[in-house]
Amino acid sequence: MKILIAEDDLTSRRILEAILTKWGYDVICVSNGDDAIDRLLDADAPKLVLLDWIMPDKDGIEVCRIVRQEETTTPPYIILLTGKGDKKDIAKGLDSGANDYIVKPYDKDELQARINVGQRMVELQNALAEKEKFQGVLEMAGAVCHEFNQPLMVISGYSEMLLMDISEDNPQYETVERINEQVHCLGEITKKLMRVAKYRTKSYLKGNIVDISEASQG
Repeated sequence: MKILIAEDDLTSRRILEAILTKWGYDVICVSNGDDAIDRLLDADAPKLVLLDWIMPDKDGIEVCRIVRQEETTTPPYIILLTGKGDKKDIAKGLDSGANDYIVKPYDKDELQARINVGQRMVELQNALAEKEKFQGVLEMAGAVCHEFNQPLMVISGYSEMLLMDISEDNPQYETVERINEQVHCLGEITKKLMRVAKYRTKSYLKGNIVDISEASQG
């Protein structure tokens, strides 16, 4: 898992990098607030962050506030590194958007424990985001089936009428019969998809249906 270290002190940054690399993390280091923001707003941003409070350009509090303004289903888990142990300072850091804090000089075991908590939260967050994405796919599948069934019913109805009007020795009878069979096959497929998506005909009256026409214009 990627983890970002935003720390202006070179010695502290290198020590943290060595420790986290040893723990198996893919470490990215920056030395100021502006670079931290650039990394955290990147499409492939790290989801775990060790963020120093006091840094050049923008401090950790400003970085937290700017990052938290971004709408995302998978926000980063930010641990604020600070020499400020006063409760008011800690509250200020958490109010800015930090998820956790650790006071310098920190104990290595405590640091690992707090990072482990952050990793579990990120993994849970990612799992929930995937679940929501999958639910969206199911809703779209149900909506597609609903829309698809309308023309299928029309084709099926007309093919049934043609079969009643055409004698079996008519050269076109077999073609129409084949069309009718395939329409029924498609109908069975849509029924299976609707069962997977937990859609039923009556549920459309109250369910969350995607408007295909509107969505395709977006």
